[in-house]
Amino acid sequence: MRLTQSMCTIAECAPGGDGPATARPRLVKIAVVGGSGVGKTALVVRFLTRRFIGDYERNAGNLYSRHIQVDGEMLAIQVQDTPGVQIHEHSLDCNEQLNRCIRWADALVIVFSITDYKSFELLSHLYHHVRQLHPGNMVPVVIVANKADLLHIKEVEPQQGLQLANMLGCTFYEVSVSENYNNVFNAFHLLCKEVSKQQITSTPERRRTSLIPRPKSPNMQDLKRRFKQALSAKVRTVTSV
Repeated sequence: MRLTQSMCTIAECAPGGDGPATARPRLVKIAVVGGSGVGKTALVVRFLTRRFIGDYERNAGNLYSRHIQVDGEMLAIQVQDTPGVQIHEHSLDCNEQLNRCIRWADALVIVFSITDYKSFELLSHLYHHVRQLHPGNMVPVVIVANKADLLHIKEVEPQQGLQLANMLGCTFYEVSVSENYNNVFNAFHLLCKEVSKQQITSTPERRRTSLIPRPKSPNMQDLKRRFKQALSAKVRTVTSV
């Protein structure tokens, strides 16, 4: 994994150090997974920069960061781009690097291309693999159908993607990374909201758990009461003498 590549603009970043001290933004980690050539890197860069770049070098698994506001709160977003996945002998060919990325993530985007039916066939395999790596943790997952503008060479109907997403319990977005930014942003924005909601819900529980050994027990209060009684008795004795 390479060092974090900052894609922030001044308007998107949290205030600098000149002003009053502010709390560190809550961190949201998102991994983008899918088959080769479906447009994962283009999707990530489109979200981070609003720009579309047609050609990319072969994906080496870059990690990008950005600060955005969600419902009035500044969040630190980390997006992990990942190499393409393939099916080998009816099972996913996932290396340990990809598995680490999936375990690391708070939420995932699973991408396929409407021009590549094999990338669509990967969806359910990838989804169940994610659930295996996050046992007991309902990590939010969004399914994105990319290259919606290439209708003349499509191999997957939008309805097929929507039906599979509904069956898996995922939100579905059909996007054209090259032509439209809105749905790309909406997909990531939804995941940020879901993760932020989970973190807010779980934080009080973590705080209560960390405070379990610290509350004053009845025994401690009883010892303090006895100490005060003994001290009062000693004062009375000295006074009487």
